[in-house]
Amino acid sequence: MSETETRQADTVANAAATPEVSLPYRDLGLKDDEYQRIVDILGRRPTAAELAMYSVMWSEHCSYKSSKTHLRQFGDKTTDAMREKLLVGIGENAGVVDIGDGWAVTFKVESHNHPSFVEPHQGAATGVGGIVRDIISMGARPVAVMDQLRFGAVDHPDTARVVHGVVSGISSYGNCLGLPNIGGETEFDASYQNNPLVNALCVGVMRHEDIHLANASGVGNKVVLFGARTGGDGIGGASILASETFDEGGVTKRPAVQVGDPFMEKVLIECCLELFAAGVVEGIQDLGAAGISCATSELASNGDGGMHVHLENVLLREELTAGEILMSESQERMMAVVRPERLEEFLAVTGRWNVEAAVIGEVTDTGRLVIDHHGERIVDVDPRTVAHEGPVYDRPYARPAWQDALNADAAEQLPRPTAPEELREQVLRLTASPNLASKSWVTDQYDRYVQGNTALAQPDDAGVVRVDEATGLGVAISTDANGRFTKLDPYTGAQQALAEAYRNVATVGAQPAAVTDCLNFGSPEDPDAMWQLVQAITGLADACAELGVPVTGGNVSLYNGTGSPGRVDSSINPTPVVGVLGVIDDVTRATRSGWGAPGRAVYLLGTTAEELSGSAWADVVHGHLGGRPPAVDLAAERRLAAVLVNASRDQIVESAHDLSAGGLAQALVDSCLRFGVGARVSLADLCERDGIDLATALFSESGARALVSVPRSQEVHLQDLCTARGVPLLRIGTTDDTGPESVEGRPVLDIDGVATFPLTELREAATATLPAHFG
Repeated sequence: MSETETRQADTVANAAATPEVSLPYRDLGLKDDEYQRIVDILGRRPTAAELAMYSVMWSEHCSYKSSKTHLRQFGDKTTDAMREKLLVGIGENAGVVDIGDGWAVTFKVESHNHPSFVEPHQGAATGVGGIVRDIISMGARPVAVMDQLRFGAVDHPDTARVVHGVVSGISSYGNCLGLPNIGGETEFDASYQNNPLVNALCVGVMRHEDIHLANASGVGNKVVLFGARTGGDGIGGASILASETFDEGGVTKRPAVQVGDPFMEKVLIECCLELFAAGVVEGIQDLGAAGISCATSELASNGDGGMHVHLENVLLREELTAGEILMSESQERMMAVVRPERLEEFLAVTGRWNVEAAVIGEVTDTGRLVIDHHGERIVDVDPRTVAHEGPVYDRPYARPAWQDALNADAAEQLPRPTAPEELREQVLRLTASPNLASKSWVTDQYDRYVQGNTALAQPDDAGVVRVDEATGLGVAISTDANGRFTKLDPYTGAQQALAEAYRNVATVGAQPAAVTDCLNFGSPEDPDAMWQLVQAITGLADACAELGVPVTGGNVSLYNGTGSPGRVDSSINPTPVVGVLGVIDDVTRATRSGWGAPGRAVYLLGTTAEELSGSAWADVVHGHLGGRPPAVDLAAERRLAAVLVNASRDQIVESAHDLSAGGLAQALVDSCLRFGVGARVSLADLCERDGIDLATALFSESGARALVSVPRSQEVHLQDLCTARGVPLLRIGTTDDTGPESVEGRPVLDIDGVATFPLTELREAATATLPAHFG
C-alpha cells in the first residue's frame, strides 16, 4: 500500500491487518519512542487519522509534556485563602475570578510566536482571535485585549517586516471585533531576531451564573461544529510550527499559517452569547491549536462517556483528507454539545446570525472517541490518551556553564556619568531608546476606547475597564516581563515580572487579585533553556504564594531559539510574561501615571540601591548585559501596593507611576510628558539617605518604588499612610508649568539644576524613534 493510499483510506481494520506499513510520524514531530507508545496504547499501529490526532495533541504546544511536571507548582503552592475568589482555575479554557456584586471576570494570555514570524499579519491576527474564543467559551463577553510583543533589533533588515505585519494584524483584527486594546508591551532585542514573541491577552466579563465549562456529557447529546468552514490553513501548526525550532536541523516544511476573518469572529461572539443566554448548549469548546483533534478529544476526555463523530459532515471549503480535516487549525470555529430536544432551537439561533452549523456526532457511553469517514472507521481511541495522558518528560536541566561568567560581569563596574553634560546626554539617550521611547506609533493603530468602558489605557501603568456601569466597578490589568533580568537570574527575573505587573495594577488604584502567564523559553531539549524554565516557574510560583495572588492559567511557548545548545546565545532572552488582574471599586477614581497640574508635591516611595545590572542604562549606554538583577522584596511590594491602593481610593494622590525600566529618570520623563507638566526635582536628599550617587539615583532599577504627585493639602495624609504601612518616602520636588527654570516660558524637567530639559526636547526624543525606523 502506498503512503497516499494509506492516508486516504486507512481504516482501523486496515491498520490492524497491516502492521508493517510505515507512517511518517517523524515528519509530524513525533519521536521514535512516542510513536511506539501510541502503538502500545492501541495494540496496533495507528491509522493515518489517529497518527494526525496524536501528533498534534502530544505536541509540546498542546500537551506541555516538558513543562507539565513543573507547572504543578502553581496548583501545589496555591493556598485556600488564594482560592477564595477563584471561581475557575487552571485546566479550563481560561480562569475566572469573582470581583464582587455577582460579577466574574475571565482572562488569559497565550502565544502565537512562530506563526507570527512566518506570516506576521495573519499570525498575530489569529493569535488575537484564538484568545478571544477561549474567553467566549467560558460564557463571557470579551471586553478588552492586550498584546505583549518582542521583536529583533530595531535596525535589523527583517525587523520592519515582522513589526509592520504583527501590528497591522493585531490592529485590524481587534479593531474589527470592536474590542479596545488597553495595554501591553513592545520591546526590541537581537535575541528575538528569528523568534519574535507575540503574546495576546483577552479579558471577558460575565455574571456568576453565566460561567460555562466545556465537556461532552449526556448520552445522545449532539456534537455540533459551527462557524467558519474547515480549510487547509494551519495544518500541523501545533505539532510542527509551534513545537520545533527554526534552525537548520529543525523543520523544513512549514505549514500554512491560519487565516483570520474578524467579521466572522464578531458574529460568532454574538451567536455564542445568545446560545448561552437561551440555555440551548451544554458547553462550547473553541477550536484553536489542533482543531477538531483537540476539540473532540478534550470534550470527550472531560466528559463522562465517549463520542462518535461522522467526519464527512464537517463543512469544508476545499477538498481535504481525513487527517487534514482533523489537523486543520482554520479559525473562527466552535464546537457545541447540544441536547437533541434543543437542537432545533440551537440551529435557529445560528441561522439568525447566518452562522453555518453541522451536526458531526453524538455523545456515547462507550468511553471511546470513535470517528468515521464516509462509513469507514478511521479513529477508535481512548480520548484521555489523546488529550490528557500524553508523554510527560522530566527533562534534564542544569545551571548553564556560562552563567557564572555572565553574573560576574556586573554593570555596577561600568563608568557612570558625573559631568552635567554627560548626565544630560545619557538621560536623552535613554528617552530615545527603542524600548523606552513612546510606543504611540504602535498604539495609535489600535482603538483603545471602543465600547466606552475604558477608563485608562496606554501609556498609563495599567489598562482599566469598567464592568458595571451602575456602580463603577472595574478591573485593571498589566502585563510585564524583563528578558534581560531573567537571563541573568531566571528565578529572580520571573519574580520581577510579577512584582512589576502587581505594582502597576496597584499604581492605578486596583487591588491585585489573580495572575495569568505566558512562559516564552528556548528548547526544552537544551538543558540550559530547561533550567531557565524550571527556575522561572519556581520563582513565579513562590512569589505568587507570598503575594497571595493565584495563577489562573496561561501558556507555555518553547523552542524559541536558533543557536546550538550550550551557548549563551542559543535561545531568546527567557521571557516569562506575567499578567496581573486587579479589582477597583470605582473606575472614576483610577489614578493616572502622569502629573496633570503645577504646584503639586512630588514624592518618591521606596528606597534605591546600587542596582544597575540588566538595566536599560547598561544596555543603551554600554551595550552591556551581565551581573545580577535587582533584588526582589515581595514584602515591600505588598506594603507599597497597600499604600497606592488606599491613596487612590481616598484621592490622596493625583498621579502615580511605578519605577521600572529606565529607573527614576524614565519615570520623571514619562510623568512630565503624559500631560505636558514640568517639574523641578532635587535628588541630594535621596542620594544622602540611600548612600548612592546621582547617576545611580537616576538609572538604578530597584523594585518596590513609585513616583507620586500630591496636592499640598494631602501631603500629611500621604506621609501618615506611608508611615503606618512602613513605606519609606521622600519629597523630591514639585510639578511646575513655567517656573524660574523654564525655557522661554515653556515647561521643563529640571534635575538638581544639573540637567534641564525642555519638555519639547524630551517629547521629540521620545516620539521620533519608532517612526524613524518603521515610517
